[in-house]
Amino acid sequence: MRKVVAITILIFTINSLQAQKRRGVEYHQNWDKQKVFWGYYLGFNKKDYKITYLTDNVNVEVASTAGFNVGLIGNLRLHENVSIRLEPGLSSNTKTLTFNHIIGDDKDRVREVNSTYLRVPLLLKLNTDRYNNIRPYIVGGISYDYNFSSNQNNPDDNYDGEFRMKKNNFMYEIGAGIDIYLPYFIFSPSIRGVFAINDELIRDNNPNSPWTGPIDYFGTRGIFLKLAFH
Repeated sequence: MRKVVAITILIFTINSLQAQKRRGVEYHQNWDKQKVFWGYYLGFNKKDYKITYLTDNVNVEVASTAGFNVGLIGNLRLHENVSIRLEPGLSSNTKTLTFNHIIGDDKDRVREVNSTYLRVPLLLKLNTDRYNNIRPYIVGGISYDYNFSSNQNNPDDNYDGEFRMKKNNFMYEIGAGIDIYLPYFIFSPSIRGVFAINDELIRDNNPNSPWTGPIDYFGTRGIFLKLAFH
C-alpha cells in the first residue's frame, strides 16, 4: 500500500511539473514573501532502536512495523532562504523485541512495544532560490517527544512482562525535501532521519536483570516520509 501511494504521488508530481514547464507559469509568486504561514502534514515512518551493550554475548533483535505521522506546520521566515519551523504532531508504530540471549519461551524472550508520541520539533529550514515552480531545501533541529504509551510509573517490570520506557524524550532530526508550487496549493514532500538523544529505557528493579542489565543505551531511531501541504 505504501509503495502504491508513493508511486501515485511521484507520477502526480512529475505530470504537474511537466505541465507547468509547458505553460511557463509560476504559481504563488508572493507566497515566499509572507512572514508567517501554516500547513499540515501526513506520512509514514519506520522506526526501531539503537541499542548498545555493556557486555558481550547479548543481542536484542528489533522488528518494526510501518507507522504513521500527522501534524501541523507553523513557518516563520527569517530571511529569503531561512525559516524556523514548528511541526507538532503525532507519530505511532509498533516494535517487537526479541532477547536472543535469554533462554526460555516467547513469554520471557519477546516484548511488544506500542509507541505513540506527541512530537514537537523546532527546526531550521534552509531553502535554495526558487527555480520555476520548485524549491529544494534541507531541514534540521531538535524535538521534544512525549510517549503516550510509556509505562514509566508502572511498578511492574520485565519479571512481570512489562517493558518500560520513559515518557519525556528528546530527539534530533535532519532531512531534505522540495517545495512544489501547484495551482491550488504547495506540495512539499520530504524525508527525515530522527534519532533519540537521551536513553529511553527504564531499567528493571533488579540491576542484574537479563532484559535491561546488559544494556548501555536504548534510543529510538527512524526514517520519516512527510507529505506537507500549504
